[in-house]
Amino acid sequence: MNFRKPTPIQQAAIPVILEQHDLIACAQTGTGKTAAYVLPLLDKISHAGHNHTSTLILVPTRELAKQIDDQIAGFAYFVSATSIAIYGGNKGESWDQQKNAITSGADIIIATPGRLIAHMNMGYVKFDQLDYLVLDEADKMLDMGFMPDLLRIVSELPVKRQTLMFSATMPPKIRELARKILKNPKEINLAISKPAEGIDQRMYLTYDKQKPKLLEHLLKDLTVQSMIIFTSRKSAVNEIVRILQKMGHKAEGITSDRTQDEREATLQGFRNKQFQILVATDIMSRGIDIDNISHILNYDVPQDAEDYIHRIGRTARASTTGTAITFINEKDQIRVKRIERLIERELPKLENPEEIGPGPAFEPSKHRDTDRAKPRNKSRKKPGQKSTAPDAKLTEPVVPKERRPKSNKPKPSRPKPVAENQQDRPKELYKPKPRFNKKRSNKSTGETPASEATPAVQSEE
Repeated sequence: MNFRKPTPIQQAAIPVILEQHDLIACAQTGTGKTAAYVLPLLDKISHAGHNHTSTLILVPTRELAKQIDDQIAGFAYFVSATSIAIYGGNKGESWDQQKNAITSGADIIIATPGRLIAHMNMGYVKFDQLDYLVLDEADKMLDMGFMPDLLRIVSELPVKRQTLMFSATMPPKIRELARKILKNPKEINLAISKPAEGIDQRMYLTYDKQKPKLLEHLLKDLTVQSMIIFTSRKSAVNEIVRILQKMGHKAEGITSDRTQDEREATLQGFRNKQFQILVATDIMSRGIDIDNISHILNYDVPQDAEDYIHRIGRTARASTTGTAITFINEKDQIRVKRIERLIERELPKLENPEEIGPGPAFEPSKHRDTDRAKPRNKSRKKPGQKSTAPDAKLTEPVVPKERRPKSNKPKPSRPKPVAENQQDRPKELYKPKPRFNKKRSNKSTGETPASEATPAVQSEE
């Protein structure tokens, strides 16, 4: 498979895994993390002669599950080890195939958490003899909200096992999960949150309406072998594909809305160079290994800074080179500052070509201030709409303020609000009484309503 020497993460992780230690490993995307745990585990499986499922690998996406399964098939060509990828979105017969693999005890199961729990709910999943648990792209699984599912799955596993956690970033929530499921783990940190050195990163300041023209201009000048265009909106994928096809480029799109068969066919077509440009959401940003991707283009800036690293990590894999281009509109400038803080590097911001027109100036602090001002304006409108009510009550707070010196004379602190309430309430309730007194004025004197007001207040209290 063209492996000549181990990558740094492989060289550091393989001995730790062979020594039976739990491990939390963090390294750049595209540095060979999959082989770092698959190779030593296959070595163990080949010598143990298990007749049960010994290894469970949990991953965030279907594409990554299938890719790892394919890699295991290559690594285990001369090893008597079986594996299966378990994920949703397939046809009905795939469920039965997955069930048979689980019940017959496939050596290695690669699964997405949601699909695995669906099988576990049926009652036939038995992991009581599991030896090894691997969490690949652990940070992405937590970002996708899989924490409860992961804890549920772990609760069904033997306490005595070896647990390996691999991630490209190390946020605090990863530390929290590691404390819950790992025991005295060894830790490997290699260039956390840093893109590969072979990536040429460029950013263009452009308005949304200028993006199609800028894309067309760049594609004329770039020598593109294959390109992935990332967008944060599923609805934008088909729109960008249509723009590219009108320009004469072969392009296809892939989103989570497509069926699994459609997603696999599109991905395979891209691998086979049947079309040059793939437009995708962030489901393609994690762990997907495709050779010779020369360019990554972020049609918009990702919401999370870590996702930027994963997106551009699809190029310049295995010590090659690549180009990453990002379009920045005025609203995305704050996100760019977060990315630069994460990677500890300021990225070059380029202006639009003359024929496209000037884009926005890079002023993240200005846009941040306007964003913060928006909720304030909205909050001001609400009281403004009911301006008469606050104005009518403006005189009421003055009354208790004038009476406070009298009520403050008692030393105990608790009786104070009681005394004030008893004084304020008659004054508030006493105001409407004269209206009724006007109707009763022919029958009673002015003193009678005042005498009747006191018991009315007492009864309401």
